[in-house]
Amino acid sequence: MNKALSTAIAGIGIAQALKVPFHYAKTGRWKWSKAFDAGGMPSSHAAGAASLATSVALKRGVASVEFAISSLFGLIVMYDAMGVRRRTGEIAVEVNDLDAAVEKLAERHPGIYHRKRDKELKEMIGHLPREVVGGCLLGVAVGLCGHLTGKPK
Repeated sequence: MNKALSTAIAGIGIAQALKVPFHYAKTGRWKWSKAFDAGGMPSSHAAGAASLATSVALKRGVASVEFAISSLFGLIVMYDAMGVRRRTGEIAVEVNDLDAAVEKLAERHPGIYHRKRDKELKEMIGHLPREVVGGCLLGVAVGLCGHLTGKPK
């Protein structure tokens, strides 16, 4: 398998696995499903993108086209995680709250004006800036480790 790709996938996997102890440190509860959730600390999107860019930089150099492509890809992924995806999560919170408010207002005539959704929208989708920075730092470390454990030239 391509070393840069396997390093990036390792970065994503490690970040996802780390979400479990980070959640425990924050809440005092083990929640194993965090290993498969989007959002949270550290950002696996940022970790994967930074692992890839670091691996490419160390293999091809920072002046290479491959590094430019992987870096730009990483910046777009991180911007999206903090921007669009985070805003989507914030909108989901508002929609879920709106659903509860409409249900309360329709209390006199349940089911006539409003039918409650079976499932709420997922609210934890994007990342806070610190979660992206944490994922990025993790990704750089994973990329460096991947490079150092590679085959000698």
